[in-house]
Amino acid sequence: MQFTLQHTDSRSKARAGQLETAHGSIQTPIFMPVGTAATVKAVHQHELDKDIRAQIILGNTYHLYLRPGLDIRRQTGGLHGFNGWQKPILTDSGGFQVYSLAHRRKIKEDGVTFQSHIDGSKHTFTPEGVMDIQRTIGADIIMAFDECTPYPCDFRYAKNSMELTHRWLQRCVDRFDSTEPHYGYHQSLFPIVQGSTYPELRKISAETIASFGREGNAIGGLSVGEPVEDMYLMADLVTDILPGEKPRYLMGVGTPENILECIGLGIDMFDCVLPTRNARHGVLYTAEGIIHIRNARWKDDLDPIDATSPVPTSRLHSRAYLRHLFINDEILGMQLATLQNLGFYLWLVGEARQHILDGDFLDWKNKMVQQVRVRL
Repeated sequence: MQFTLQHTDSRSKARAGQLETAHGSIQTPIFMPVGTAATVKAVHQHELDKDIRAQIILGNTYHLYLRPGLDIRRQTGGLHGFNGWQKPILTDSGGFQVYSLAHRRKIKEDGVTFQSHIDGSKHTFTPEGVMDIQRTIGADIIMAFDECTPYPCDFRYAKNSMELTHRWLQRCVDRFDSTEPHYGYHQSLFPIVQGSTYPELRKISAETIASFGREGNAIGGLSVGEPVEDMYLMADLVTDILPGEKPRYLMGVGTPENILECIGLGIDMFDCVLPTRNARHGVLYTAEGIIHIRNARWKDDLDPIDATSPVPTSRLHSRAYLRHLFINDEILGMQLATLQNLGFYLWLVGEARQHILDGDFLDWKNKMVQQVRVRL
């Protein structure tokens, strides 16, 4: 994997770059649609590629390990062969899912024992095992196994958790470096910065992560309920420490406003379930603001869903039609809304990239932040 930093904004920390992987190039900043269980909900791979113009998608180790399991992945040459997506894939380690199963898991030095949310069966994730699972899934970028701390948590818990994450990271690196990819192409391992909302812990973690010299780095444990100002403070602090010549990935973030602000703080890669999850509930993101399509005001609105969208269906169908689909619980409504939201997110990071290259990112960002938070 190779990352080329093409331009840094003179009035902020925003960067434009290009990431080369075995399955293609990624222009940063980038948003990664979340395909938790080998699919981005309500969207076909052809639409992801041709309409939304996604450059990379995300899969989840926890869910893919439980269903459909690893045997079918080996038979198909990994997740690319299984779901037909031939561009880059990133897999998270399952650490966040383990965090979310607080009542079903037990964390020890060796790893985490948890109960499946599907059938209650018991499983154990260790740093070594998670590396092996992600090797089998076959993602281009795989994440180190970490503990994601809840918010709020006291300093002692956050410190102990961070130190455990660092010990697990060493085990991940040892296993990763002692094994080979299963399918003949390069895979990259990204460590994850932790430390909750304590600046001194984030500084220690970022320095520790950077010392491993991996091909990219991630920031975890944010967007878990902390005030947004704390999220920005932690991102700003960490990007001053992580090496500038390597990509920086902020996990699980966020709203269009969050993404714009964090691009300005030097983040290159994002993922979040928000655009797809909210789409299924009739919440649409556009360059003009947020639309709640179930509201009665859209009943007779024959304007396109989003006249400026890069997604053809958003220009073809009206807001009145989309509302009709949602009111009648038609599956097509969720599909059209998902296409709109993902198309908008990819458009937004693409526009940010262009304005970084043009040298007017900060002015554009400040204007867009105000627009994208408006409720229409």
